[in-house]
Amino acid sequence: MTTTPPTAETPTRPTTTTPDATEKPTAPETGTAAGRRRAPLVLRNRAFGAVWLGQVLTQAAVRMFQVGVAWWIVAYAVEEARGLASGLFMAACTLPAVALAPVVAAAVARCAHRAVLRSAAALAGCASGALALSAYGGGLPLAAVYASGLALAACQAFFDPCLTTSVPESVDDADVETATGFELSTQSLAGLGGALLGALTVDRAGVAGLAAGCAAAYLGAALLVASARFRTDRTGAEAEADAQGAAADPPRRRTLRGILGDLPYVRRILVCFTAANLFTAAVFVVIPLYTRSVLAGGGGTVALLEAALGTGTLVGAFTGTRLPGRPTVAGAYALGLMALALALPGLFAHRLVIMGCLAVAGWCAGAVSVRFVALFQRLVPPADKPGFFAVMQAVLGASLPVASLAFGLAGDFLSPRVLCLVQGAGLVPAAFALALLKAPAAASAGGER
Repeated sequence: MTTTPPTAETPTRPTTTTPDATEKPTAPETGTAAGRRRAPLVLRNRAFGAVWLGQVLTQAAVRMFQVGVAWWIVAYAVEEARGLASGLFMAACTLPAVALAPVVAAAVARCAHRAVLRSAAALAGCASGALALSAYGGGLPLAAVYASGLALAACQAFFDPCLTTSVPESVDDADVETATGFELSTQSLAGLGGALLGALTVDRAGVAGLAAGCAAAYLGAALLVASARFRTDRTGAEAEADAQGAAADPPRRRTLRGILGDLPYVRRILVCFTAANLFTAAVFVVIPLYTRSVLAGGGGTVALLEAALGTGTLVGAFTGTRLPGRPTVAGAYALGLMALALALPGLFAHRLVIMGCLAVAGWCAGAVSVRFVALFQRLVPPADKPGFFAVMQAVLGASLPVASLAFGLAGDFLSPRVLCLVQGAGLVPAAFALALLKAPAAASAGGER
């Protein structure tokens, strides 16, 4: 539970990554230790600050691309079956996280994390740049946009779990929880900025301008990550000693199924949220359809609605640790509130009402994310974290392609207001299931109170 003092995070950090407890290559050399403690983490830790900025750029870029292309499909590119076309695109953007989970887990476990982050960002920048050049050159096939969305999502599927796994390598033990909060709140911040710019950029510069902006952000992130030095970046005698030790005592490899099999409580939580995602993820398909069909708005309206959702998520990420009670109970209440917030636009088609509802829904999502990721950081053994976070991304993402296709197809036959009511109703069983989960003694000792 995130109310535990930060020093309780030490068991979650692999001891092999800090052979010299006094080595702090990432901290500034000036000022006292107390002064560095008072400064924000991203300022007193140069490596984490660089990676944090890289995260902002990559996640803002992928969100901007997804929102912008979804609006481009609905407003400009497709005349009929807009719902199916946008749902198919969102499904393509969520599929790699599921399909590539074993590959991601292996890469994060075996490769240097900085290299994985840098390569993922650089490849995404190249894919975005290629799409921008194609769009500037003339007519842009819809298939090319779908392929680009698939490529960017594949790169992000490597970047996100590797970033979460690498947090203990760039911060001190006492800062792990703070760094996790920064990381999760940054997802909200990046999502807010990217969503706000996506539809507006398409209205003003088309897909070519959208892709060019994404390429610049990804390449900038790759440069930032390349400039950071992690605690595991050692050379010479240390690296040789590590290699000899690894050869003499190779780490035990566990399958993804085995990791979840030993964590039944965590597995049940993930199943509840996977079911909830069948209905929450549909909001990214519903918003463009609702804007065009019900509000009769343009890209500015999409930007406002997405901004409301992102602002709520950002606030939730910062305040989620203050939710009282056990995480499962707090999460159940949050899902119930989100169900109400997502259903109300089906009854009241007013722009301000919808913005308020999306802000509340975003707050619930952000608060729940911080609470449960912090819980998982404590409950999952350090050796299993690379595989676990890839599994988490895959399990939670398994419902996203289904939700995108189902709600996109339904949007061609049903009013977006009906889709809002379906979203709200679908979250209620998941909230009840989460509330009924009982934590084992180990989970309670690990911080769930």
